[in-house]
Amino acid sequence: KLTYYTPEYETKDTDILAAFRVTPQPGVPPEEAGAAVAAESSTGTWTTVWTDGLTSLDRYKGRCYHIEPVLGEKDHYISYVAHNPYIFEE
Repeated sequence: KLTYYTPEYETKDTDILAAFRVTPQPGVPPEEAGAAVAAESSTGTWTTVWTDGLTSLDRYKGRCYHIEPVLGEKDHYISYVAHNPYIFEE
């Protein structure tokens, strides 16, 4: 199963790190919202197009490796996502 929420992931020196403020819809866990952000900011929008040619999706996907609540704001979170630099164009 492909998942973009990977709290066990240890970031690499080469990763491009991003922090996204997330407000999940009611009933959606913050982990699911963080995973959706990681997917949409990496391979989630083009995997169906590249399925035949992309043999290492796990290598290129964004990884939501940490989520923390925004202090003083209910149901608001910061999702930390690591990206492989090779998914970006120069």
